[in-house]
Amino acid sequence: MDILELMRTRYTTKHYDPNRRVSDQDMDTLLEVLRLSPSSTNIQPWKFYVIDTPEMKERIMPAVKDFNIERMQAPQLIIFTVPTCFSEEFFDELYRQEEADGRYKGWKSPERPDVIRMTYSHKFDNDPEGLFRYASNQAFIALGCVTVAAAAIGVDSTILGGFDFDKLDEILGFKAKNERSVVGIALGYRAENDSNASRPKSRLPRKRVIEFLR
Repeated sequence: MDILELMRTRYTTKHYDPNRRVSDQDMDTLLEVLRLSPSSTNIQPWKFYVIDTPEMKERIMPAVKDFNIERMQAPQLIIFTVPTCFSEEFFDELYRQEEADGRYKGWKSPERPDVIRMTYSHKFDNDPEGLFRYASNQAFIALGCVTVAAAAIGVDSTILGGFDFDKLDEILGFKAKNERSVVGIALGYRAENDSNASRPKSRLPRKRVIEFLR
């Protein structure tokens, strides 16, 4: 796979074929990409909610801003959420999983090996908006990974920031779970009349955005 050619040809789909779904196999691949995405101190502060039925899409429509209504034709959506707080139970779950996966073999220090993660994360105990920004930044890393992965397997996508996220949280019950939605992604295949398909990609020139500090 030529990664540069992939980035040159991938674009944001504006109109989807509502009758052409992403296969279960490809969806499983993309969901595994999300699960395996990197995050600061391996904190993984996210959940990914798949919306793939007309009934669920209709349910969230009151939270969709006008300019994104057309994207709701995509057969599958994923909503990303982050926690509103970090609990000790969450840290213990991470630690147990890392231990089970063999990350701490040979660890000799009397301190728990995830002490740095816990210490850094606790700085947000009294700063919920700071925690939201920190966790959202991690979710956006996963978003970037799945966007490129989708293009690599021939699946079209659109990053969805056009929600009333407070309303979306109410509709889907995220507030009761101590979670906040931060972004979504539409997945599917472009319609024949997709308005963005024939537009050339436009980016600032390399010399404008890249500088070597030497």
